[in-house]
Amino acid sequence: MAKATFAAGCFWGVEATFRELPGVTSTRVGYTGGSTENPTYKDVCTDRTGHAEAVEIEYDPATLSYEKLLQVFWENHDPTQLNRQGPDHGSQYRSGIFYHTPEQEAEARASKEKLEQAHRYNKPMVTQIVPATTFFEAEDYHQQYLEKRGLATCHIK
Repeated sequence: MAKATFAAGCFWGVEATFRELPGVTSTRVGYTGGSTENPTYKDVCTDRTGHAEAVEIEYDPATLSYEKLLQVFWENHDPTQLNRQGPDHGSQYRSGIFYHTPEQEAEARASKEKLEQAHRYNKPMVTQIVPATTFFEAEDYHQQYLEKRGLATCHIK
């Protein structure tokens, strides 16, 4: 199994999108990229911890490529919005790829560059590509939030 971590706005819809992919064996939502140890949702919502709402994905690379995960990431949010997605705003909603290996970093940078060169977006892409740091799992009620409530989607793109 391999691990991938993405931030693309509110983690509920992001998690639901990735959970649908064949080859994803598990997902969990949480907080990463900040400075506070063991942050809570309430802490992160203050926009003072530096964390992003993110989804950590475990997947089988024999079934699902990191390239495909990147494609789904780009297609399901607006990587030109700085610290926001739709109605949600604050640095916790930033666009980010948190790589776990040098290969993931190279693929993420190449993928972003390809989209920039193709002028896929009318504005500059602001997605961070940074090393994965400690991932703090969000409270249980956030895990598979949409599934638990019988909802199919959230407001991501």
